[in-house]
Amino acid sequence: MGKNYPCIEINLNKITHNAKKIVNICSEIGIHVVGVTKVFCAERPIVESEIKGGVELVGDSRLENLIKMKDLKCRKMLLRIPMERNSAKVVKYSDISLNSEFRTIKALSRAAKKINKIHAVILMVDVGDLREGVLEKDVLNTVKEIITLPNIKLCGIGTNLTCYGGVIPDENNLGRLVKIKDMLKEQLNLNLPIISGGNSSSIYLALNKKMPEGINQLRIGEAIVLGRETAFGEHIEGCYSDCFILKGEIVEIKEKPSIPVGNIGMDAFGHVPHFDDKGIRKRAIVAMGRQDISVEGTFPIDKDITVLGGSSDHLILDVTDSKNSYNVGDVLEFNVDYGCLLQAMTSPYIKKYYIE
Repeated sequence: MGKNYPCIEINLNKITHNAKKIVNICSEIGIHVVGVTKVFCAERPIVESEIKGGVELVGDSRLENLIKMKDLKCRKMLLRIPMERNSAKVVKYSDISLNSEFRTIKALSRAAKKINKIHAVILMVDVGDLREGVLEKDVLNTVKEIITLPNIKLCGIGTNLTCYGGVIPDENNLGRLVKIKDMLKEQLNLNLPIISGGNSSSIYLALNKKMPEGINQLRIGEAIVLGRETAFGEHIEGCYSDCFILKGEIVEIKEKPSIPVGNIGMDAFGHVPHFDDKGIRKRAIVAMGRQDISVEGTFPIDKDITVLGGSSDHLILDVTDSKNSYNVGDVLEFNVDYGCLLQAMTSPYIKKYYIE
C-alpha cells in the first residue's frame, strides 16, 4: 500500500543512535538526561526509541502526552508549570514536576495526600531569561514554605534559558544555580539532589567541558531529535540531523512571473509580502501549508530549490535552477527545523510513517 502525502518519515534507529550519543556525552560529566517528548507529541514508537538509547526519565509539557505514556516503565516529568486546577492529574501521571508558584505546589500537596503519594518538585529559578521561575532573592523563603508541605518532596532547583529571552546558558548564570544549592545547604541543611540546568541550549557547555560542576540534569529535546545544540545552532558531531524527513506531493508546476500582477495588499495572514523581480520562473506548488508546517522551517533536500512562501494549504517553490526535471505527482523531500517539526507532528493532516 502506498504512502499518503503530505507525510513525515521518522527513522527510529537514528533517534536511538542520537539518544545514546547524547546520554553518553552527558553521563561522562555526571549529567542525567530527561528525554523531552513534546515535539513529537509523545508518539509511542519514538519514546521507546529514546528509552532504548538510554533515556530513563521522559519529560513533556502536556498532561495529555503524559497520560499517553502512563504505562511506560520509566519515570515521567511535567515540564510546563502546572495549572492549579490540574493538580490531581499532575500527581497521578507524573513523578516530578517543574514549579514556580507556591500556591500551585500547595494544591499538588493536597492532591498527593488524597492518593497517599509523594510528588517530587523542582523549584524553577529565573536567572535572566524571564520565562518561568522565582527570582533569586525569593528562593530561600519559598523553599522554607515548600519543605513544610506534606506529600511533597523538593528534589531540586532548575532553570530555563533561551526559549523566551534568548539568554545563552553560561558558566555564570548556571553557576548561580550551584551557589543557590550551596546556600540552601548552609541555611537549611537541605541537600538537594538535582540541579536542572536547562535544555538543548546548555549542551554546548557539556560538549566543551565548560559545564559548572554540580549541574547534573538537562532536559533534552532538539539535540536528540535533530542532532543540534540550540545556543548557537551547531550540529553535534556524531548525531543524525535527518531523523525526520518531511515529504509532499507536487500538485502544480508552471512558469510564472516572479512578481504578482496588481496592487499588493495583505496576504491571508495579515502581512504585506515583498517580491523581487527575477523574471519568469518555474514554480511548483506542494500540497501542504501553514496549517501543517512552518514554511520558514522547511528546507528542500534538493539544494537548488528555493522556498518562496506559502498559504494555509500550499507551499510555493522555485524549481528553476534544479538539475532535476519535476512533474505533477512527484514527491519532494524536506529537512525541518524544530518549529516545523513541532507543527508537522501536531498536525493531523501530516501522516506519520516509521522506518528502522
